[in-house]
Order: sequence, then C-alpha cells, then structure tokens
Amino acid sequence: MQAKSSPRFAIIGAGMSGILSAVRLKEEGLDFTVFEKAEKVGGTWRENTYPGIACDVPSHLYCYSFELNPDWSYAASPGAEIQAYFEGVANRYEVGDSMRFGDPVVRCEWTGEGWEIETGSGYKDQFDWVIAATGILHHPKYPDIEGLEDFEGTIFHSARWDHSVPLDGQRIGVIGTGSSGVQITGALAPRSGKFSLFQRTAQWVVPVEQIAYSEEQRAEFRSNPEALLELHKELDTTFHEGFGNAVLDGKSEFFDTIEATCTEHLENHVADPELREKLRPDYRAACKRLVISHDFFDSIQHPNAELVTEKIERIEASGIRTEDGRLHELDLIVLATGFHVDQFMRPMTIRGRDGILLDEVWKERPSAYLAVGVPGFPNFFMLNGPNSPVGNFSLIRTAEMQFDYMMKLVEAVRSGKLASAMPTQQAASRFEEERTEAAKNTVWASGCRSWYLDDRGIPAAWPFPFSRFCDEMTEPKLEDFEAA
Repeated sequence: MQAKSSPRFAIIGAGMSGILSAVRLKEEGLDFTVFEKAEKVGGTWRENTYPGIACDVPSHLYCYSFELNPDWSYAASPGAEIQAYFEGVANRYEVGDSMRFGDPVVRCEWTGEGWEIETGSGYKDQFDWVIAATGILHHPKYPDIEGLEDFEGTIFHSARWDHSVPLDGQRIGVIGTGSSGVQITGALAPRSGKFSLFQRTAQWVVPVEQIAYSEEQRAEFRSNPEALLELHKELDTTFHEGFGNAVLDGKSEFFDTIEATCTEHLENHVADPELREKLRPDYRAACKRLVISHDFFDSIQHPNAELVTEKIERIEASGIRTEDGRLHELDLIVLATGFHVDQFMRPMTIRGRDGILLDEVWKERPSAYLAVGVPGFPNFFMLNGPNSPVGNFSLIRTAEMQFDYMMKLVEAVRSGKLASAMPTQQAASRFEEERTEAAKNTVWASGCRSWYLDDRGIPAAWPFPFSRFCDEMTEPKLEDFEAA
C-alpha cells in the first residue's frame, strides 16, 4: 500500500470517542467522515434516557481534557446534562458537517489499498483509516424469561425508554439491580402506586452524596480555569492511582475499606432486618461493578416499594410470577438487564486482509492487541475496544490516550516507517496471553457473575496498572507491527 500524504479517515460512531476523534482530526487538518446509525451524537447518553440516569464518576473527571466544563450542576451530573455537553462540544468544534446520521455502516472491507465503507442506504466511499468508536453500551440485552411477549401492560428495556408512558401512581416492576436498576428505583419508587424491584444478586452500594454545585462555585470555575484544571487533575490522580490500581489485586485491603463503608451504610440506613439481609452481598466488593447511589436504600424502603428476591418463573398477561407462586400484578415492566458488551462493531460485516472476517477472528471472544488493533486488519483501530480499561480508568482519558497512540502510527505510515499499521499475530498473542494471566488475579475474578467476565469466566478488561497503560500508549513499538 502506498502511504498518502493526506489520508482519509472513517469514524464509526458519534458517541464520546467518535466526537473526540472528529475534533482531533479536524485540528490536524485531516479529512474524515463520521458514520452514526442514530439521528444525533451522544452514544450511551443518547440511548439511555431513563428516569434517574446519571454519571457514576465525578462530572469534572468525565469530560475531555481540552474541554473542561465549569457548569456541571452536580458532582455526578444527570444524563441529559452529559448529553448536552457532548452535543455542545460537537457544535463548538463544528464537526457536525462531517457526520452522516441515520445511516449505519453495514460493511467495512479492506481492498488492498484502503477501506471501502458501505452503509444501509447503499452509500459507499473509500478511506485509508478506520476508527471504530462504537462503544459497548448500545446493544440491549433482553432476559431469557418465558412469556415476555404475553404481558398486556407496557414493557421495554431501560435503554429504550418510552417517555409517553405514564409513571405516577402506576404499578411498576423493574428487573435488574445494576446501576440502571438502582437509579430507576431512586427516581420512580416514590412516584409509583406500587414499585417492585426484582433482584437476582445483591449489590455493593457505595454511599456517595449527590452534591449540587452552587452558582457561585460554577462562576468561580468559569473565572478561574486554573482551579478547574487542578480539580480535574486531582480527580484523575485519585481515581487512577487509587481504585484504578487496587482492582489489580483481588486481595487488596482497599476493598476491605470499601466493604466496611458499604456495610456501615447498609446497617445504618435499612431498618428492617429481613430487607437488610436481602440487600447484603455475599461476594467481594468491586467484583461486580460498584453501584454508586445516594438514595437507593431510602427508595427501596418507601411504603410503596418492595424488593423481590424470589426467582422469576415467567411473565404473564397481568404481571410477573415468581417461583413461590406469587403473581406480581403490574402496569409497566422495565428490563434493566444490561447490554451485549461483546458486540463492539457487530452486526456490521468487517472484512480485513485476504478476506478475513472479524466475526471469524472473534468467533470465541473479542480480543485486541493493546485493546486497539487486530492482526489482519490494517489501519483499523478501536477506541475503548476489547480489553480496554472499561472498569478501572476514566473512559474519556483512555480514549484520548488511545487516539494519540493511533496518530503516532498514522505518522509512522506517512513517513514510510510502516507500510500500514497492523499488529503482528505474534505480538497480539503475546499480549493476550499475558493479559489473561494477569486478569485472573484481579478483583473481578474474586468469585461473582458480572458483565466484566468473558465466556471462560476471565475478566475481559485491562488488568495492568495505569502506569503500564500510559507507557504503552506513549510510543508504539513499531517492531510489534508488520513491516509490509
């Protein structure tokens, strides 16, 4: 392949990583097109609009390093505010004109000279590089429960919320107690006529107070960008050097402290001993993703609320029947049952060198060299792809570092150091073997079921220290890439 002096980029997805890529490529003066299946930017925050949705990391950490936001209203901002932030960044940096909305990519094929992109409408174009910024929280996972189609009330997934459905005074059932289920409980238990939360596994709930920023504080951030930057750096350091590194050791005393804090919160805030025991986890804190909430225990103790721990037998016309024979009559059922986190670019067809299909390469499970590249797929890079630090580092910081890494490979191709940027099979296999062994020692492998685990029960996330991630992303090891 002949390196071009001014390559063209296809960005798949206009969520957090896609907007980042568009802004940075525009700053570099490079040609790009963003392909987005939906009608606007936002990714996860566009898809998820359920009542109570909010970020579970500090707002001042969850923003681009080049676009800090002095106007967050809360320490953990609501979803609509985060969505507005991403829309605002796309507008301020004027990248919307380079985005194709409502036309999903269906085929992405390496021709030997570049990538041919085809969309659902039949549109085709040629590109030199592909950036897959597709995220993982956009393919809803529906539970395998008998009778889902028999319910005569309203039923939908939490990521497909129907805002035309009335909520006040209704009999509402929520299946799932992850972050979405807990946030929905906080928002709807006090509003419902009857609220039933169906729990399979108790969660470790971290009591983080929802702090509102005053207008005075926001004005200070606006007038003193240095203070805002300092706060961002402080949160970044605390998160990555504290929690981000602690997860690597499943026996770390760090989690003893978290367990003690969560247990004290449970003991002090749940009066009924029977309910308290139902809410008490029997596994290591942080084995599953920690649930952050300031109001869950109060909400589940509302007079109209009930925690149901009996296993669901089936769904019937009028509600949910549990294995004890009880029928929970409901008007609305919300499936807060998560996402297919291993889908990544699927269902689009991605065909690499010599016609190899990514679906075949990932037949057993997704994996990627340093979480960004796959052997056999030249000039094809992923942001927050397989094995990224999705559960331990800031997703935005991760994407920014991965993008910088990719641009150094772009430069290596443009300068002739590489014919194309594609990791060797040897380098990818070496990394995957090392990653798999390290993952077995993390807190995620300490004995629970979670969406962090692959089909073997091995955590799929980055299992090394933040410092290792920084080192790897600082400068590509060109010897790990095919020379021609």
